[in-house]
Amino acid sequence: MKIAVIGGTGLIGSQVLGRLNAAGHEAVPHSQSTGVDVISGRGLDEAVAGADVLVNLTNSPTFDEASPAFFRTSMDNLLAAARKDGVGHVVILSIVGVDRVPELDYYRAKMLQENILAAGPIPYSIVRATQFMEFMDAVMSWTADGDTVRLPATPIQPIAAKDVAAEVAETAVGAPLNGIRNIAGPEIFSLDELGRITLSRKGDRRTVVTDPAGMFAVVKGDVLTDKDAHLAPTRYTDWLS
Repeated sequence: MKIAVIGGTGLIGSQVLGRLNAAGHEAVPHSQSTGVDVISGRGLDEAVAGADVLVNLTNSPTFDEASPAFFRTSMDNLLAAARKDGVGHVVILSIVGVDRVPELDYYRAKMLQENILAAGPIPYSIVRATQFMEFMDAVMSWTADGDTVRLPATPIQPIAAKDVAAEVAETAVGAPLNGIRNIAGPEIFSLDELGRITLSRKGDRRTVVTDPAGMFAVVKGDVLTDKDAHLAPTRYTDWLS
């Protein structure tokens, strides 16, 4: 199969490409660095020409109120190009619980992206993943102050990027779901607990204080976890090692 991977040079995209090409498919990366701009539409027709599948892994440059405009424009442009060139399957990566945290601008934006895809004319698949293990350092940096890191006790179910890439690649070469597939890591932690584990394993002497703070402070309950999701194999402590 020929697969156009938009956002194919990023954390997930590069690994999706590796898996698809190793399996004998023709996966081609596209991004701003290759001359493709999902906002202006520049290079999109050329990127999707002849593709059986379009995988969209682009992301908004911000997580604030500007993010909905990014996803609306990029999806409109991508779907127009895909329809014009006869693409038979469009895949996007989204977030477990994205429909249950309306307080977050970015989550509302990702929900908008899902809705645009589902309402479009092309068979589709949505892969929703829990929070990436690779993002833990960034999450802690948002509320770090000297020797203290403040994190809420929000339950999360971290998943390794390599496992996300495997699921996206598998979905891309399968029949369109015309629906959602949830994927998650094998373990559930509170975010503050995960912070303590991370610092301990890295020999970092900073202290984690349980405190409503940061992006996930507005999340109520266990909406960012899913015990019924397809569980990936990589455990967090193994990933840290």
